[in-house]
Amino acid sequence: MESISICEGKMKDEINKPPHYTKGKIEVIDFILDQNLDYITGNIIKYIIRAPHKGSMVTDLRKAQWYLNLLLEQACNPKKEGGEK
Repeated sequence: MESISICEGKMKDEINKPPHYTKGKIEVIDFILDQNLDYITGNIIKYIIRAPHKGSMVTDLRKAQWYLNLLLEQACNPKKEGGEK
């Protein structure tokens, strides 16, 4: 299946450069990589930043909240030394 679609007479690359990826001067992934953020924190930021520019803002904010709850759980219950949980 082709990743480029025609919308309003302009070519858009929905895989590499969808519209919600390219708001502002830098892409969210560039910020996440520059800051050397872990997977969970990166996803929190990604979902919050892109939420207003996608289909359902509420859905993306709930996804961000899910990852934030996971991060909080890890912070509140760190693994003990020696591999024990």
